[in-house]
Amino acid sequence: MAPQRNAGADAEAELPEYAGRYRLEDRLGSGGMGVVHLARSESGLRLAVKVVHAEFAKDPEFRGRFRQEIAAARRVSGAFTAPVVDADPDSGRPWMATLFIPAPTLAEHVKRNGPMATGQLRRLMAGLAEALRDIHRVGVVHRDLKPSNVLLAEDGPKVIDFGISRPSDSELHTETGKLIGTPPFMAPEQFRRPREVGPAADIFALGSVIVHAATGRGPFDSDSPYVVAYQVVHDEPDLTGVPENLAPLVTRCLAKEPENRPTPDELMRELRSVAASYDTQAFIPAQRAALPFGPEDAAREGGWGGSAGDGDRDGDGDGRGGRGGGGREEGASGGSGRGADAPGGGDRRADAVRGSAGRPRNRLLLAVGALALVVGGGLASTQLVFQDRGASHGDRPQPASTVVSTWDTRPASDPAGPTGTDGSPGTHSSGEAFGTPQCAYAADRLLCAQPGLVSALDPADGTVLWRHTSTERAGPVPSPVLSGGLVHVVTHEGRRLEALDTATGKTRWKLDLSAYGGVGHAGGTVLLTDADGTVTGVDGASGRERWRHRLSGHLSPAVVAFPGGGPAYATSLTADGSGTHVTAVDPGTGAVRWDTRLAGRLTPAGTRHGALVLTADDLNGETNALVRYDPRTKTSRRAALPVALPQAQATVRGDTVHLLATGGGMVAVDLDTLKQRWRLETSVSRGSAPVADARHVYFTSADGRLLAVDSRVGRLVGQTSIRLGARSDRVVAQLPAPSVAGGRVYASAPDGTVFAVAGNDPAGW
Repeated sequence: MAPQRNAGADAEAELPEYAGRYRLEDRLGSGGMGVVHLARSESGLRLAVKVVHAEFAKDPEFRGRFRQEIAAARRVSGAFTAPVVDADPDSGRPWMATLFIPAPTLAEHVKRNGPMATGQLRRLMAGLAEALRDIHRVGVVHRDLKPSNVLLAEDGPKVIDFGISRPSDSELHTETGKLIGTPPFMAPEQFRRPREVGPAADIFALGSVIVHAATGRGPFDSDSPYVVAYQVVHDEPDLTGVPENLAPLVTRCLAKEPENRPTPDELMRELRSVAASYDTQAFIPAQRAALPFGPEDAAREGGWGGSAGDGDRDGDGDGRGGRGGGGREEGASGGSGRGADAPGGGDRRADAVRGSAGRPRNRLLLAVGALALVVGGGLASTQLVFQDRGASHGDRPQPASTVVSTWDTRPASDPAGPTGTDGSPGTHSSGEAFGTPQCAYAADRLLCAQPGLVSALDPADGTVLWRHTSTERAGPVPSPVLSGGLVHVVTHEGRRLEALDTATGKTRWKLDLSAYGGVGHAGGTVLLTDADGTVTGVDGASGRERWRHRLSGHLSPAVVAFPGGGPAYATSLTADGSGTHVTAVDPGTGAVRWDTRLAGRLTPAGTRHGALVLTADDLNGETNALVRYDPRTKTSRRAALPVALPQAQATVRGDTVHLLATGGGMVAVDLDTLKQRWRLETSVSRGSAPVADARHVYFTSADGRLLAVDSRVGRLVGQTSIRLGARSDRVVAQLPAPSVAGGRVYASAPDGTVFAVAGNDPAGW
């Protein structure tokens, strides 16, 4: 794909083809600080990627605020943000990538549909209070809560754009004489003493946001930001049109003095008392509820209402997140929060907003709203810690099966070297990282890969059995795979495969992957794919080519295999994008076992009694159904999920498939009946692929926690503590899935640690 070109007179002449490892597929829009693109991760997640304009990349103050934005939002872990998948503030052109969220902003909703009804306002206020509670819990003050920074997602409001937020321990401070924020939604103290702004300023902004949602205007209105500033500091708010039962609460939020405003917890308690019928589950989309009236009435009464993708019709720059044009500090007195503006207005060319499958432009533009770039990624430090709770979680008694040990994965030549003083290898948090460990249990050891480093660990006590270093460039690497009796790891940003001896870590053979489009493993065979549909089988033990076949009808197929033997499955979309071509290939010979075309955009999730189980996604990346195809009878069964799951990851164990969605929704489906067994909201903004054993489903979160869910009843039964590390401006592109073996669960975290816990005692974690 050639670099995309801007058409605007004030735009950059040429845009990059890649941001990090992500190929930029479509241009969604541009704003004062950068350009937003549509991209897709290697696992298929739809992403919105903001690439900063070159002129700001040269500004040290901008880079500082850009780092602060990542660090601040990264500390917020919950279901109330649009999580960042990856970011690089040190790149020549800094960039950030968020998950695609198909939702309008509150500003767009009010502009299209008018003021909200009382029930909607109550739910909005409760959702924002809950979001602020989580934000403030980790010591972050948003400082720019406003209608264009609130996404009305189907599962509740998402607070986005942490560009001018500040953690309580931040080393960056507001410069004297500069106002940072949006005047109609700023608290009085932001004008009077901006260096002392605290959490109460966000409560003031919440009150202003609710007034806007109820009336279409703010409590302090004027065409001049200077007049607005005077009104905020000195005048009483105009609450005309705010429902009577909410007006007293809004008045308290808009108190001039911070100490007179309620806390988020107080707001939620009082909102429950406002109406005894307050429904905490009211964010279930109205269009999916069995209501006795039409869609328009359902939207007004239950859901957010309106269209999720009409875009900004009048070109005022307030479309898809309100980031373009004069959206923020330009309206204040010389505000300098350059890191705050996420693009979103400008370029609306039809050819830049339509996907390859003919997706309507209004849907694609929603990615810009998601790209207000609330960070939910991770960070990598240099240490690996093999522990349960002893080293960092207090003196609570440990399960007998828990091993406590620590070690450092860096080579001995590292000048920072091991510094343990207790006879152990020691730990470090210097920030000179090899990256977040991606681990897998195989060959009776724990195999962990990081950029430039592969380690084999003794699963009993965490002893480092060997290390293998390389000149890996920065970037994530997938988990190692045992194939042909050797440890296979993909290095150098996916361009090289190295096969290592399991006993020593010495390189046995290497393979250049730059000519191939993808790589996978099936037992002792490496499967390499080409864009023309050719699949090559390579012997995992020797690196020699076994076979090469072109799969008719496939273009750039994805190839996957599942444990327990059986065929590998090559999948690709049909030419019109309405179906999926699936071919089962014998990994030893390359022979085609069966070939079929199934309706929908499908992804293999696992197998059950010889049948292939697939997830079905819509154009928004939401998983809305499961499909079970039996090649013996050449029949398929399709079952719709009661509620679609955004960008779900699935695992199959026995007669159950477990799905974990962005935002924390988890579902268990019976594969025999294709009926949903249970649904759980875990409140995890972004999780790894789930892994199941006989009793539990495990997954890791972006903040380093390992969580366990009772697979029988769908109840969260345990979780470890947060493991962020010192460099929280670093995020993890792919969250490592845990491994289960020998009664233990092994996991790794963004701070660079690897740890083990007793699988039979999640409550003791």
